[in-house]
Amino acid sequence: PPPPSPGTPKTAGALSRTRSRAPVVASNKRSARSTRASAVASTPPPSAPPMAKATEELILALHEVEAVKFGEFKLKSGLISPIYVDLRVIVSYPELMQKVADAMWEVLMAGGAEFDIMCGVPYTALPIATAMSLTHKRPMCMRRKEVKDYGTKKAIEGAYKPGQTCLIVEDLVTSGMSVMETVDPLQAEGLAVKDVVVLIDREQGGPERLASNSLKLHAVLRITEMLGVLSKHNKVSDEVVASVKAFIAANQTGPGSSAPAPAPAPAAPARLRYEERAAMAQCACAKRLLECMARKETNLCVAADVNTAAELLAVADAIGPHICCLKTHVDIYPDFDAATFGPALAALAEKHDFLIFEDRKFADIGNTVTMQYASGVHKIADWSDFTNAHIVPGPGIIDGLKQVGLPKERGLLLLAEMSSSGTMATGDYTAKAAALAAEHPDFVMGFISVSPAQWPGAKPHPGLVQMTPGVQLEKGGDNLGQQYNTPQSVIQERGSDVIIVGRGVYKAADPSKAAAEYRQVGWQAYLDHVKQS
Repeated sequence: PPPPSPGTPKTAGALSRTRSRAPVVASNKRSARSTRASAVASTPPPSAPPMAKATEELILALHEVEAVKFGEFKLKSGLISPIYVDLRVIVSYPELMQKVADAMWEVLMAGGAEFDIMCGVPYTALPIATAMSLTHKRPMCMRRKEVKDYGTKKAIEGAYKPGQTCLIVEDLVTSGMSVMETVDPLQAEGLAVKDVVVLIDREQGGPERLASNSLKLHAVLRITEMLGVLSKHNKVSDEVVASVKAFIAANQTGPGSSAPAPAPAPAAPARLRYEERAAMAQCACAKRLLECMARKETNLCVAADVNTAAELLAVADAIGPHICCLKTHVDIYPDFDAATFGPALAALAEKHDFLIFEDRKFADIGNTVTMQYASGVHKIADWSDFTNAHIVPGPGIIDGLKQVGLPKERGLLLLAEMSSSGTMATGDYTAKAAALAAEHPDFVMGFISVSPAQWPGAKPHPGLVQMTPGVQLEKGGDNLGQQYNTPQSVIQERGSDVIIVGRGVYKAADPSKAAAEYRQVGWQAYLDHVKQS
């Protein structure tokens, strides 16, 4: 065989499945040739080359540290998978991470990849790419998952020049979409992308999708090969192997695939009862809200945008028996007193059995919202059951709020749509909000939405709550762009769960009577929709 490439690692922690004609250097300096395994890894004979043993050891090590798990796992797409690959854990095992980096480098050299610079896909692949960069002295750049609104505001960080070729380093590939999310900003900076390297190919259409975009995938392992090794060593049963293979076959995502991507959830009734959905909720706050709605027989939230804290407390006491939650705008009140407001409102919520929703609409980076939520003048996390946020800053805003709210069993609504005329929260923006919610089921409790029944693709998890503002008994609007819909339209046609009513209640001559009327109309719309299901 030809001599090894200069960058080829000289350790035994290398790849077993190299392409034919690829140089492979073993610890005893002997070269070996092996062909890529077919769909399922076969049991290597006793005389198998040392590199095959190294790959088996790598697979077993990944299983040992629970980077590969078997059971029932909800994926980002909403599908329930019998296998879950979580390579984030390998940062705690330096030797294993180095072996992973070495194996990924060797498959690149065997595949003839040529590149000037590397970019790890955030976040899991970043330490792997760093290990490769340090070991082989190749420069690296980094894509920001959330572009900052200060400083250079760059999406790609590092020293690079337009025209250079950039290798993308990813932990695994399923559909290839996360890779494409990195390709776009790299190309926008003038970098060429030809090759992608991953540790694991889930064999669900990723290579085909990347190939359709002129990208060559270099994968160290395939899921079915891993199943073969784990089955051989009695780490998984034949039943588990069969279920994983069936899942892979049924959930192909590549171009031209006959299977859906993602596969639709099983058909469900158009409207489940609130108590049924409470049992499905993964967020503690969503569960409490749905249980309250069922217990009190109300899906009414009142937005009490009054002028003072004293007025708010008075309105809350009057309408409390009729609502499932009270929406506040705490920064409106000039008489706000942190020492008295929270305890007084919490006492009313306990008295009348409703939840408190501070309509803060957080929209800053994670570090900033952490401080805004936990401290400051209003200390929102101390007294509000849940709040809401825009997704414009990216997933970091959820991480920041979650850091404060989850230990307190708080919840977060994402602003997927808005009821104002000319809103830009539509289409792809709404879809991204739904995807982010699926990544944080323990903290994201639902959405501020307008027409969730019309959202394309798979519907959000039934444990998530849809809350719609801009509700009045008569359809219309105001001179500031607010659009109003009726309770029947919001609940039945648009598929929401909670009607949010503002001026129709708190500006009424008798707010308690108005709340009772909205409660009755909203609840009847829900009951009628359940019957229609």
